Amino acid sequence: MVKLNPDFVNYIIGNKLNQDILKGQFGLEKENTRVDKRGNLALTPHPKAFGSKMDNPYIKTDFSESQVEMITPVFHTIEETYHFLDALQDIVTLELTDEYLWTSSNPPALPREEDIPVARMNDPIEDSYRDKLARKYGKKKQLLSGIHYNFSFDEGFLQRLYHASQNQGGFKQFKDGVYLKVARNILKYRWLLIYLTGASPVFNKSYVEQCVSLSDRLDDESHFFPNMSSLRNSVCGYRNEKPLYVSFHSIEEYVRDLRDLVLSKELLSAKEFYSPIRLKPAKGDQPLQELQDHGVAYIELRMFDLNPLYKNGIGLQTLQFVHLFLVYLLMVQDEPFNQQEQKHADLNVDLLLMTGLQEELRDEGLSIIDEMQKMIKALQPDDQAMVQSLEEQKNILMNPELSYASVIKAEIQSSSYLDYHLDRAKQYAHESSEAGYKFAGYEDLELSTQLLLKAAVKRGIRFELIDRDDNFVILTKGDHQEYVKQATKTSLDSYSTVLIMENKIVTKEVLKQHGIRVPAGKAYRSPQEAILDYELHRERKIVVKPKSTNFGLGITIFTHSFTEEDYRQAIEMAFAHDQTILLEEFIAGKEYRFLVMGDEVAGILHRVPANITGDGIHTIEQLIALKNKDPLRGIGYRTPLERIQLGEAEKLFLKNQFLNPSDIPGSGEVIYLRENSNISTGGDSIDYTDDIPESYKQMAIRAAKAAGATFCGVDMMIGDINEEASNDNYSIIEINFNPAIHIHCYPYQGMNRRADDKILDLLFGPVQV
Repeated sequence: MVKLNPDFVNYIIGNKLNQDILKGQFGLEKENTRVDKRGNLALTPHPKAFGSKMDNPYIKTDFSESQVEMITPVFHTIEETYHFLDALQDIVTLELTDEYLWTSSNPPALPREEDIPVARMNDPIEDSYRDKLARKYGKKKQLLSGIHYNFSFDEGFLQRLYHASQNQGGFKQFKDGVYLKVARNILKYRWLLIYLTGASPVFNKSYVEQCVSLSDRLDDESHFFPNMSSLRNSVCGYRNEKPLYVSFHSIEEYVRDLRDLVLSKELLSAKEFYSPIRLKPAKGDQPLQELQDHGVAYIELRMFDLNPLYKNGIGLQTLQFVHLFLVYLLMVQDEPFNQQEQKHADLNVDLLLMTGLQEELRDEGLSIIDEMQKMIKALQPDDQAMVQSLEEQKNILMNPELSYASVIKAEIQSSSYLDYHLDRAKQYAHESSEAGYKFAGYEDLELSTQLLLKAAVKRGIRFELIDRDDNFVILTKGDHQEYVKQATKTSLDSYSTVLIMENKIVTKEVLKQHGIRVPAGKAYRSPQEAILDYELHRERKIVVKPKSTNFGLGITIFTHSFTEEDYRQAIEMAFAHDQTILLEEFIAGKEYRFLVMGDEVAGILHRVPANITGDGIHTIEQLIALKNKDPLRGIGYRTPLERIQLGEAEKLFLKNQFLNPSDIPGSGEVIYLRENSNISTGGDSIDYTDDIPESYKQMAIRAAKAAGATFCGVDMMIGDINEEASNDNYSIIEINFNPAIHIHCYPYQGMNRRADDKILDLLFGPVQV
């Protein structure tokens, strides 16, 4: 029975390494087959939106064109890794048309062997390798999918452990020894991980005929083996043709044995060694040589099923348990592990999968969990959550009906294999769609930045946050780098261009010089000067706004009569945002935001001012609170819509309509809270891109070019969009640098205009497949 090494535990605590031993680096790789609306394997090519299958570091194809592989970067916490996998799930799902990501490790309904599409990688060596696998194992077995868990201990911890141990060998040898020990123990006790995470108990009748013929049936299409929790880890699953053994005693022996298997043609290459654990170098071009020269960088665990009970195919708690298990395997007493021990470990797995969890293994599993709890109490005595999590694993060992495989099998029995997993796939696709605007793990960023980063991941552009608070990122593809702030502040716009758009006085002058109509108005540099002109403006419809503003801040619009006190208050609000303000004529018509990107208008929105609709029961203030419960509304530009505020500007606007927040509007009565229609002040966005005549689009492009802008938000008042643009039926009231793109990607009404992709097209060029 494997137990904690008390000397090692005391050693870790005595050298104050109990915090560091729980640190690490984590990465996940997940495969999913794509299916059509009926649960049949999708025979369509790998989606072009993901670019090159070879070069995209996040989204690739596995064996088949129908099999997507998602790869997270390396993170320092499990939570970050899990959230990025969640984001990849959303990104891939949202690019599928009438297709879904299959939720089981076992394949969906499969066509004939010859009709399964092998991935074409545009690389002769890679294509040849896949073809050889197809002939050697059959295509159906290659469609088994799963999750690989990549882990390394914190390098600082290993260095401190090495120096504290006064080891006589070099650090590389010491570090290799750490990972070899853990790898040996994984092989020895992997049966426990397989039992606790196994989630592929049922499979379809279209799977490998030999396995189907030996199995039992739940119904005409759903097959199973009575005690099997994981088909993928069984003799009918993801294994080499015959048992192959390599030494885990040293890196030299590990590399030697793998090379011998390739030379003897037992393996096509080292990566065909389907071991549940692999030792991995930092670089993968020549993995065996890299291992020999530079040692182990991390280990890869390859035995985890996709779990249909979770959208991402695995639960966060499972990932945390695996981490604790790996730490535990480092802290146990080391035992001999020769080829005979390997065979015994393999036999334990086979017996578990064919006969179920027998008493001997159950008792051993309970003892392991007990030892892990002792470990946690020694390392983190105050962490009751970890102890409780391990208690739940013990409960599963004691009650087999609580295991993932048992739960899934029971649920399939009330449906069928295909229907059950297809329903799950559709449910998760809906969840991805509902949260499609979010980048899981990066929700603190402005929404436009989140969207840009998701678009970058989709097409394989790497990103690095260099100032998270400022939404400043580096985007990298090959040797090409771009620095981007808040999605649309890029190298494509000069500093002088930004200054022109930022200054409303200069903006108006530039546009006038290019023959573009703008509102008449006057600038004021002191509140007293503006207030003295009250009589000049009191009978007019006017707009009061700061010289330099964005997001509608400090703007007041008077379309009806207003008192001197109202006027004074509007002046003071505008001066609160700038030292100079503008009073302009109010242009009648509807306001539209034109998003100009390069030489085209990427999207057009009519922005309806913040409003509520009465029900004859609730007050205006209560109706605002009810509308703000919409999950698409938030604060700080991290959701597609902003919450409606009830501040000074809104109360002043209500007052001008002879209303106050405690009034109860009639049923169906629309009450506006603002005159200006900015989304940032609670407005609604309605897409008009396909409804506005081309003449207005060309006018918006002219305005952007007048300022020298590549990315620009042009705000235009139009009297009647059914008429072409003329000298007297439009006016450009503002052009804006750093235009928000999320309002065009997720409008209140209308279609996604893919503004995030258009930014990347201008920075890096169109997607290259």
